[in-house]
Amino acid sequence: MSITNLEEIRESFLEKLFMLSKEADVLNLKSDFIGKNGIVSGLLKSLKDMDPEERKSFGPKVNELKDFIQEKTSLFLNKLEVDEINEKLSHDRIDTTLTERVQVKVLKHGGYHPRTIIQQEIEDIFLSMGFDILDGPHIEDEFHNFEALNIPKDHPARDMQDTFWFHDPNSQLDVDGGGKKRLLRTHTSTIQVRGMLSRKPPFRFIAPGVVFRCERTDASHEMVFTQLEGMMVGKDISVSNLIYFMKTILREIFKKDVEVRLRPGFFPFVEPGFELDIRCLICEGRGCSVCKHIGWLELLPCGMVHPNVLKSGGIDPKEFNGFAFGLGLDRLVMMKYGIDDIRHLQSGDLRFNSQFKLY
Repeated sequence: MSITNLEEIRESFLEKLFMLSKEADVLNLKSDFIGKNGIVSGLLKSLKDMDPEERKSFGPKVNELKDFIQEKTSLFLNKLEVDEINEKLSHDRIDTTLTERVQVKVLKHGGYHPRTIIQQEIEDIFLSMGFDILDGPHIEDEFHNFEALNIPKDHPARDMQDTFWFHDPNSQLDVDGGGKKRLLRTHTSTIQVRGMLSRKPPFRFIAPGVVFRCERTDASHEMVFTQLEGMMVGKDISVSNLIYFMKTILREIFKKDVEVRLRPGFFPFVEPGFELDIRCLICEGRGCSVCKHIGWLELLPCGMVHPNVLKSGGIDPKEFNGFAFGLGLDRLVMMKYGIDDIRHLQSGDLRFNSQFKLY
């Protein structure tokens, strides 16, 4: 076997390779040349029968031929793969643009969630009245969720039936082995605490967000729902200011004056505290499952900020006062759009969402 024979084998391989168009055929050709029983493999086996000088000059040339065939095979397989992809793309091409020549018979779309629509409307209204919009974490500690809001350790709201508790795995265990308690926030009032600690009065802000309660679901209650907290702190603020802002926001949302009532209510973080109810717009006050057949729906707990809460926020209650409120966005959505079951809002059903349009 001479060097000339090796060149003939190389040319023979290339000639046959360029005539192929399928991966399987290329792999078979590769096997014919450098496979276990291939031509080049046979040459490598014959080296043992050559004299040392001939083996020294001929062996490297055979190995070069083997490497050449291996490299050309890999390159050719890559080319076949690219050609195949381009062929498919040329036949299955998708035009993602729309031109005047394209006629769309039915353009299907999802839509905004009604809660998103209401939240954006409310944010725009409060922004127009000089309020800032704040946000905060879903996972809270006892200070921000309870203690800073004047909720003592023996308050029923800390019971397992109301709050999703868990322990912080990164905290050092207490003496009793309980660890540092964490929870999913039960109200967006936690953002009010952070808001007070981060600014000086006078100020006004709202804080929309998702909250979590460990309670049974029904037509008007969910475990995961959305609140919008609001706070205004300054000098000489009264209940009249609170009522004005609440009636203004409801009138702007419903585009009409709605019937409301203010009754006493106890909340540890306000004093005095009130429950602002709205006449049920589902049944017009006749009674239904949403309003629990009493004609009124609890919508807006509110009141004057408790002095202890102001102190927790670093504010002197002798110099400043203010009001705070918590608006249930889910119930507001139900009143706005006549939805008779709050569970629709969490269903994830796109058919439900597609009914609503922004503005």
